[in-house]
Amino acid sequence: MGIKERQDRERQAVRQSILDAARDLFTSEGYRNVSIRKIAERIEYSPAAIYSYFAGKDDIYLALAEDGFRLLDSKVKSALGHGSPLDEVRAGWWAFYEFSKEQPAYFELMFVDRSVPAITEGWEGFEILQALLTNATEGLQRAVDAGELPPAVNPCAAMHVLWGALVGPSVLRLCQRLAPGEDADLLARDVLDSILTGLESGHPLTFHPRECCADGPVASAVGVPVHEP
Repeated sequence: MGIKERQDRERQAVRQSILDAARDLFTSEGYRNVSIRKIAERIEYSPAAIYSYFAGKDDIYLALAEDGFRLLDSKVKSALGHGSPLDEVRAGWWAFYEFSKEQPAYFELMFVDRSVPAITEGWEGFEILQALLTNATEGLQRAVDAGELPPAVNPCAAMHVLWGALVGPSVLRLCQRLAPGEDADLLARDVLDSILTGLESGHPLTFHPRECCADGPVASAVGVPVHEP
């Protein structure tokens, strides 16, 4: 191994240790309560050393968010390819719920903690979230085209409804808001089945997305403010 390759590996290892420490601190103490100094103390580095990798705490969060969306994207993609278009919709959203169980720290930072920086269109990692939204919308459109959902179903509106519905049981489980003996998995399954049954029945949706994600993903996600003109 050459000197340059060794240095690159060492630098990547330090960068990852910063991200791991920050993720743990952000979720255990809350984003607003964590400083660069705390992160540095966790990995026994100086704050100046942290700044040689990241411009500030916000940049650390955005790097974590990008990692989280990549993990979510991989999780959803691995669940697809095994059924009809509507089966794919069901599998994809169940994978979203499972992600909240398998990666609770990432899920909390991506969808729950209100104190984290806003993800804006200027963030280069936002394209990952855009792709997730677009793929979910296109999956619903395929179910419409296959006749498994009524033609009147607005795929982008349906995507938002499914998203909002599955965040619910994910957060209830993550925040331990269910009573002892209550199964979050069963709740999530009932929520998903109920929404899909409603869509299949032609139940009208009153939510109007600002833009259709199939044409241009909206920025109305959790932590993604939509800027009014």
